[in-house]
This record gives sequence, structure tokens and C-alpha cells, in this order.
Amino acid sequence: MTNKATVGKYSDRQEQLLIESLEADGTVFKSRLTPARKKQIEAIAQATINGEREKITLRIPRSDLSRIKSKALQEGMPYQTLINSILHKAVN
Repeated sequence: MTNKATVGKYSDRQEQLLIESLEADGTVFKSRLTPARKKQIEAIAQATINGEREKITLRIPRSDLSRIKSKALQEGMPYQTLINSILHKAVN
């Protein structure tokens, strides 16, 4: 399986079912991100961007990744940014 994103393709059947179910019911997702929380996340992201970065490979259960992606969608941010934010909070 390739890690390269392709429009209209899904990484696996579970992702396809999740996305199709979200799109099928017509739910419109609104970010629950307050301006203060957005500013906090942006500061964390900026600190992360400005620091030296190291690429890692991390294997996590698909169900956890699906939940992270869903949460990131609700928060209006890329899931990688959410993961970075979670890690940053955990170590500080």
C-alpha cells in the first residue's frame, strides 16, 4: 500500500466506510475551535515548525488513526497537526 494520497481513493476499506458514512447523512461539520484555542494551537504549531524537525514512522491501530482524523476534521485542522499538538502537550 502506498502512503501517497490520491483524490477519490481511500487508504483502506475502513477509511472508505467512515468517509462515505460521514458524507451520506448530510451532516455539516462545524469547528468547535474557539478563537483562544485556535491561537493556542497555532502557537504550538509555530513552535514546532520553527524548531528542528525529525521525520519518524509510527505504527498505531487503524481505529485510533480514524478517530484522530475524525477529531481533526471536527477541529478544522490537519490530523498531523493534531498529533503534533497531542505529543507536544504530553511532553510539556
